[in-house]
Amino acid sequence: MAITQKKKLFAQAKREGKSNTDAAIFAGYSADTAPQAGSRLAKDKDVIGEIGRKEKIEVAKEVAKETGIRLDIPDLGVMYKDPKDFLMAVMNDVESDMKTRSEAAKALMPFIHQKKGESGKKEVDAENAKKIASRFSAVAAPKLVAVKK
Repeated sequence: MAITQKKKLFAQAKREGKSNTDAAIFAGYSADTAPQAGSRLAKDKDVIGEIGRKEKIEVAKEVAKETGIRLDIPDLGVMYKDPKDFLMAVMNDVESDMKTRSEAAKALMPFIHQKKGESGKKEVDAENAKKIASRFSAVAAPKLVAVKK
């Protein structure tokens, strides 16, 4: 199941060091049900993955700073002139979830890799004409070889 906004807020509060109950209240759960919700969310695989993913992103940013590698993280203020550039930025964004990144990669595929056999009508007609023409072309004369005795 995809991670919800409440789960993201819970994970953010847990990273800040809050208890399960306080994190659940921060995420928007009522104070009456916060202890149960906090306990349930702390065991949720999506929340655990979100906490771990954010830590990995922080480590990747630190390594990028030290090594001088540029991470592609799209800025919300950047306007993309070409949809292909936007999809490429989303696909390479380390902060996006994997589902969003894979959807961007799927949408980008036709722009980068053409399907086998995918061509226009003119190319198909020309190829068919070559096949037909080769069937009715003149047969080459046989080679005559002299045999010495």
